[in-house]
Amino acid sequence: MPLPLGAHPQDNGINFSLFSRHASSVSLLLFDSSTDAIPARTAVLAVKQNKTGDIWHIWIEGLRSGCLYSWQVDGPDEPDLGHRFNPQKILLDPYATALAGTECWDFACLSDDASVTAEGSAPLTKSDAGAKAKCLLPEGDFDWQEDQPLRHAWSDTVIYETHVRGLTVHSSSAVQHPGTFLGVVEKIPYFQALGITAIELLPVQEFFENELVRRNPTNGEQLLNYWGYSTVAFFAPKERYASCKQPGSQFSEFKTMVRELHRAGIEVFLDIVFNHTAEGNHLGPTLNFKGLDNRIYYLLEQNRHYYKNYSGTGNTLNCNHPVVRDYILDCLRHWVIEMHVDGFRFDLASVLGRDRQGNLLANPPLLERIAEDPILRNVKLIAEAWDAAGAYQVGSFMGPRWSEWNGRYRDDVRRFWRGDSGMSGALANRLCGSADIYQHSGKAPVHSINYVTCHDGFTLNDLVSYAQKHNDNNGENNADGTNDNYSANYGVEGPSDDPAIDALRVQQMKNMIATLMLSRGVPMLFGGDEFRRTQAGNNNAYCQDNEVNWYDWRLSEKNHELVRFVHTMIDLRRRFPVLRAECFYTAGEIQWFAPDLSVPDWNGASGLLGCLINVDQETSEVLCLLFNATVEPVTFTLPAQQAAGVWQQLLVTSQTATGNDYNPGYALSIQHAVNDAGRYVVEARSLAILVRADNGSK
Repeated sequence: MPLPLGAHPQDNGINFSLFSRHASSVSLLLFDSSTDAIPARTAVLAVKQNKTGDIWHIWIEGLRSGCLYSWQVDGPDEPDLGHRFNPQKILLDPYATALAGTECWDFACLSDDASVTAEGSAPLTKSDAGAKAKCLLPEGDFDWQEDQPLRHAWSDTVIYETHVRGLTVHSSSAVQHPGTFLGVVEKIPYFQALGITAIELLPVQEFFENELVRRNPTNGEQLLNYWGYSTVAFFAPKERYASCKQPGSQFSEFKTMVRELHRAGIEVFLDIVFNHTAEGNHLGPTLNFKGLDNRIYYLLEQNRHYYKNYSGTGNTLNCNHPVVRDYILDCLRHWVIEMHVDGFRFDLASVLGRDRQGNLLANPPLLERIAEDPILRNVKLIAEAWDAAGAYQVGSFMGPRWSEWNGRYRDDVRRFWRGDSGMSGALANRLCGSADIYQHSGKAPVHSINYVTCHDGFTLNDLVSYAQKHNDNNGENNADGTNDNYSANYGVEGPSDDPAIDALRVQQMKNMIATLMLSRGVPMLFGGDEFRRTQAGNNNAYCQDNEVNWYDWRLSEKNHELVRFVHTMIDLRRRFPVLRAECFYTAGEIQWFAPDLSVPDWNGASGLLGCLINVDQETSEVLCLLFNATVEPVTFTLPAQQAAGVWQQLLVTSQTATGNDYNPGYALSIQHAVNDAGRYVVEARSLAILVRADNGSK
């Protein structure tokens, strides 16, 4: 049967189906072991019997789930015309739902086996089968225990971005299954206590760690592809992230992780990388797409020997070719239907809107199909709305179904709290949901994924500890990673034993976390920021599979007060729905003022802002937010009509929590919070949150 593509049980056997338009011959290879260089059996597909249109297919009787297979495909070897068929290459099935033997990969070599013949097999010339993983058809049965999508509203969502391996591989994680999908499960109580509602995982689709050829110049250790933004098999969860070494365990363990996160009320988003693949440029390895139909799967230059490179990594998928569009849709549906995933973050998503010549399309068919697909209709879609070739579409990315990483939010919040001049207006815009960015295109605050830090850049601790990046250990002469960090070290580059410097750094971290949780839009935390995880000043730690990236959970005890602060801010956001409403503020909901009650100096040097937010018209409850990004204490006068009554000081970032200071309901009488003249002193570089109601504190 030509459909569905991939390997699927059928009757008393397995049906295999593969797309290749320009192939002249195709062979299916069946292996007994993932390390075998010679197949136990080879089936040569006949054009008349085993080809329907561009689909090559064959049914093999007697095969069961757990079988190992690969493909060999021959056709024109004409790189200048875009064809790169090579019958010596062993190819992975793009639709493979699991791989086995990934620990044996060697992208750089071919095996030394010359003309060999297995019993019942066609002859193989010099093959690279022994140097590659094999495709595995995993067992399909899994007890989902009535798991259903959670479908949290965007307005209720708080995202925690993390890495499966880095989260628990450090010995301090105290889990039984370090660095794995099941290790994530063991951290669920921590996630629940923190208050997040969604976990966003860096790429978990199969990738090859050992593709880098550089070494750490300091210690000579091999640098690895740690982040995983170099996908080999888009349908397959990563074998290394399974705790059990039985082939295919990653398939069931991923499902277990999703089921248990759902049971805890936490959605699962995947960072997915459809803009390019691990096959690289014209010098890169042939793993699947190059050897199956290079001209269809990739964007090529006029001289088709070379690849267009809008991803910055060597190649660009031809996303708006109908065949590639179908492949991407099939992949997304697989992760939703089979694996119960709740959402996707699309890396360099602007690439998905380019046509076959590389031009940005006004209405990209792929993005529209993803948004309107019936299966994906309730899935959360997040775009990194730019690419490496200059496209920047934040605020205008394809339609209302797509939310976007808001890079301007990140930069403006960093700059305001660093004390940069002219940032008050920008901070007010970000706090109010970035209407200046999204409203013109009919979007709402929930289309803005607000973040101050993410995997790509400094951690929050490093943002306030380093004025410059320190990426020397990446082996690129510190030339990689952005130079525009908007960071500060407050007197010492890196760790400091000075209590005053350390206290100021903590205070600045609190300021940015509080701003994030007070802002309309969808907040995203970078995992470990809540307990001061550090990357030693590395702002591009993609190649560091070591303690630079691994979570040291001892820090969660050492910095428990900051962890508690983050939990409190998430709680406060949940307590006041006005902060997370899905529409922009109206003039009657928010009132801005300067410390002297004049109009704020939106574009001047002052980093001083106050605002009143009407929480509930029936109770007359009002929030007061007071921002002071200057280096001196500042006295704010509250608007006269709001100065009287009982005020509750919910939180002040210049104070350290003791006892129940952060518990809602801890009320201060007006004479303690605000003096008789309606004045309140905000300490240097700090934020205060007050609340009042006519009938007393709630």
